[in-house]
Amino acid sequence: MKFYFVYILLCSDDSYYTGITNDIDRRLMQHRSGSGKFNYTSSRLPVELKWSLKCTNPTEAIKIEKQIKGWSRRKKRALIEEKWDDLIEFSKNYKEYGNRI
Repeated sequence: MKFYFVYILLCSDDSYYTGITNDIDRRLMQHRSGSGKFNYTSSRLPVELKWSLKCTNPTEAIKIEKQIKGWSRRKKRALIEEKWDDLIEFSKNYKEYGNRI
């Protein structure tokens, strides 16, 4: 069975990078080596793996990656830290609930 991984990296500039791969070890090695000088992470080394999810369905993995890429930084941090109440709170409508950091 083939697996697909959605992952979040913490970059040296304190930004998050979200990606997808079918070989997490190989992809992390690529990120950490800085290969591909025009990649987002190559100018933000070192990077650290903060979160990953193993999927069996590539369509589902892509859907999750796109969803996470649209999230705010604080929502990504809540996912990484497994703060499920915060994740729910940060999912609420911004205009209705305001910016509670």
